[in-house]
Amino acid sequence: MKIESIAATAHEVNRAFCEGTGDNSQPTWDDAPAWQKDSAIEGVNAIKDGKVTGPGDSHRGWLAHKEAAGWTYGETKDPEAKTHPCMVPFDSLPLDQQAKDHLFFQTVSHLLRLDP
Repeated sequence: MKIESIAATAHEVNRAFCEGTGDNSQPTWDDAPAWQKDSAIEGVNAIKDGKVTGPGDSHRGWLAHKEAAGWTYGETKDPEAKTHPCMVPFDSLPLDQQAKDHLFFQTVSHLLRLDP
């Protein structure tokens, strides 16, 4: 399975989880902006390369990616202003946001094992 396919699948799993919690703000993979796809692909590669070994690492990698792109903490997610409420340490995230990191990590890990 190609890295982009794994990233797309993990994205869609997280999108479905968000919809289940009432958050309908996540676009489909096909409609996602390039920065969002790039972030997911980078996350998949980090897990594949062994740089990320758990959900907390995954979040730290996401956080570093966002910070490098100029994002900062903000009460609401605003791609234009580059603010996001998840720009905090993993342990400070609400449980539903921690669950998204668990889902991403587990989805990617399982798909990588299926296609080494």
